[in-house]
Amino acid sequence: MTQSQRLKYSILIALVVLAIMLGLSWLQNQGMLSEKMFQYIAIGVAVVVVVINGVMRRKVKP
Repeated sequence: MTQSQRLKYSILIALVVLAIMLGLSWLQNQGMLSEKMFQYIAIGVAVVVVVINGVMRRKVKP
């Protein structure tokens, strides 16, 4: 994986996370999601993104 590929994937991941958070926020405002569940899902998404970022960083060739 090159530096530019990592940048593209990082931007894509950021947009996906933004969409997920907006969707969760909308569900919470509709009353379909409790505050605790929102927090758990948000923490889970953050952990997954950190793991993906770490894997991508290791795969970048200098």
